Amino acid sequence: MSAPAEILALPKPAWVTEDVAMLYDMAVRFLEAEIAPKYEEFEKAEIFDRESWLKAGANGLLCASMPEKYGGSGGTFAHESAIIEAISHVGTDGFGIALHNSIVAPYILHYGSEDQKKRWLPRMACGELIGAIAMTEPGAGSDLQAVKTSARKDGNHYALNGSKTFITNGQLANLIIVVAKTDASRGAKGTSLIVVETDEVEGFERGRNLDKIGLKSNDTSELFFNDVRVPTSNLLGGEEGQGFVQLMQQLPQERLQIGATAIAMAERALALTIDYVRERSAFGQKIIDFQATQFKLAELKTEITIGRVFYNDCVARHLNGGLDPSTASMAKYWLSDLQGKVVDQCLQLFGGYGYMNEYPIARMYRDARVQRIYGGTNEIMKLLIARSL
Repeated sequence: MSAPAEILALPKPAWVTEDVAMLYDMAVRFLEAEIAPKYEEFEKAEIFDRESWLKAGANGLLCASMPEKYGGSGGTFAHESAIIEAISHVGTDGFGIALHNSIVAPYILHYGSEDQKKRWLPRMACGELIGAIAMTEPGAGSDLQAVKTSARKDGNHYALNGSKTFITNGQLANLIIVVAKTDASRGAKGTSLIVVETDEVEGFERGRNLDKIGLKSNDTSELFFNDVRVPTSNLLGGEEGQGFVQLMQQLPQERLQIGATAIAMAERALALTIDYVRERSAFGQKIIDFQATQFKLAELKTEITIGRVFYNDCVARHLNGGLDPSTASMAKYWLSDLQGKVVDQCLQLFGGYGYMNEYPIARMYRDARVQRIYGGTNEIMKLLIARSL
């Protein structure tokens, strides 16, 4: 399991500076040496081990965009993108460090107090703390205003009650940002984000590690909060009722991250398929020599190139503070749709072998499907884009 050479030969966008390119190369080497050899074990166990997280931290792959004074590498989302793309190019898509790095940690950086940042970010950077964000509930998915989990103030603590589901990193995470209602009467304005260190509380329970179609090695869980008492100092933002605004401010980066995974997997799928059709023969000639194959590959390469240019532009905008929610929604929906199309049509070119789990294209087919669901379904993305018309 390694990154196909064709991917590494692609022209670099302007935001891929020398240090970003070096981080990508280092991430590929680390993933190929430390994660890929054990990836089948993680897929069968349906969870990674903590040792892999600690190794990732020791090699600078955790919290790359966090300031150095908080244990990070002082980078930007460009560095996070390099890591995300390396994961998909190598084919270790179930490693949940992207959510930890570019979703959970930024909430603490942007909204946490100085004490909170010093307390949590260095431990996230080394892998001691594994992050998750608990948004989705059994009755509230894309509609975050409908969450029922409550946080009732009791002296200098909150008492958390409720349940969450589909929580990425849910079995391993020991630092969880919980979306809760501190004032249910105020709707979205009564929503707050509260950090729970699971090793320090009572009443917190993990449900089952959910049995998914794909991304088997990435633990996804139900979480239960039964009068979980956390200090009021664990509130993000300094005052109650800021949670919904905080979520809306950070969702564009989450959606761009999904776009990164999408375009990188599409690139890997095409590269592996080209390698396969060059070797495989039918009716006395290589499959790549059939005009139908050439036309299909030409179509996919063109669409992937368009997707890559769009993604690169979105990253450039984001780094300059100009990625609006509508464009981020376009990136999430269109790139994940493209990912699904590319992987499906590449599998077709593998023929019967593409349906066999021993070929990576089969796993990619399973893993790709959720991209159109999480981070807000693609139908929700279209609604958000329509509002900007």
